[in-house]
Amino acid sequence: MSMTTAIITGDIINSRKEAPQIWLPHLKEALNNYGQEPKHWEVYRGDSFQLEVIPEKALEAAIYIKSCLKQESIIDVRMAIGLGEKDYDAEKLTESNGSAFVNSGECFEGLKKQTLGIKSNNQAFDDTINLMLQLALLTMDNWHPASSRTLKTAIENPKSNQKELAKLLGKSQSSISEALLRTGFDEVKKMMQFYTTQLQQL
Repeated sequence: MSMTTAIITGDIINSRKEAPQIWLPHLKEALNNYGQEPKHWEVYRGDSFQLEVIPEKALEAAIYIKSCLKQESIIDVRMAIGLGEKDYDAEKLTESNGSAFVNSGECFEGLKKQTLGIKSNNQAFDDTINLMLQLALLTMDNWHPASSRTLKTAIENPKSNQKELAKLLGKSQSSISEALLRTGFDEVKKMMQFYTTQLQQL
């Protein structure tokens, strides 16, 4: 199955309960990590956004965006990952189209209570990953700001050990260890690795 790109469609949960200047810098920092505006990402309608990444990076990007935004206590994010083709490549991402965009939009419309989902053209792949996401979200939806900050830093510095992360964040190694344990970081990493290996088999 041909999958050339991934489109993440998202919106901010509780955006009206917090001033945009509180959460928008976190969102833009996260999106800038994966590309440039407006070619690779755009924020529109105030609290909605789209991001284009390579399929292999899609799940990591979604988890990273969530960790950035959950640094603010009442803010969360709802996201849908669409895998597929990009048939029309415009200067602005929101004007481009293809099956990746359609899958992302359809997945987003169907999210309801779940805050993260995925849709490709392979039902078996989608069912497996979405089940894992449902289980992971039991923890991820309850990340606290301090733990989210630690997880965000860990994703930004994949080669750093806990001692090095502690130095970066000005915390003790034990507090880093506890924070990563609370976020389920080891399990999240395993899920990302599983997603990547499953993707390669499509």
